[in-house]
Amino acid sequence: MKTIVIGVTGSIAAYKAADLTSQLVKLGYEVHVTMTPAACQFITPLTLQTLSRHNVVTDPFAITGEWRPGHIALADQADLLIVAPASANTIAALAHGFANNYLTEIALATRAPILLAPAMNGKMWEHPATKENTAKLSERGVHFVGPASGLLACGYEGVGRMSPVEDIVARAAQILA
Repeated sequence: MKTIVIGVTGSIAAYKAADLTSQLVKLGYEVHVTMTPAACQFITPLTLQTLSRHNVVTDPFAITGEWRPGHIALADQADLLIVAPASANTIAALAHGFANNYLTEIALATRAPILLAPAMNGKMWEHPATKENTAKLSERGVHFVGPASGLLACGYEGVGRMSPVEDIVARAAQILA
């Protein structure tokens, strides 16, 4: 059984992480979820804990009862790290090696493939800084799915929507094959 760690970041698309988690569990993957503090403003950890059947970690300083730091244990267990939605902030943190929350700590420590599903306002996606950050991550072997085009939560139309969950699941299966 392959282990997937899902990182959920602060985006209105965070609610789609519930469907992603559910679909991956139904396919037989062991799924662990971590959430950034901003993600917790959009969806509760309890929802993802119930769907993943594992505790959801949000606090890098939480006492786990293990001697090993939790982010190292999850980084080592992961066969794939999916960040969905991947906010501009998290993409920038990953590109520059910041370890400022549980998710970015896992991303720095894992040697598993990483799949990002960006979700943000189209102007943010097209900003030169975001383009530079995604190019840097691509050069390091990070995989991307999306973003898709359509009506955005901010009212604009264009690129920036998180890819459909089915596309993320298909890309994850392809990477793990």
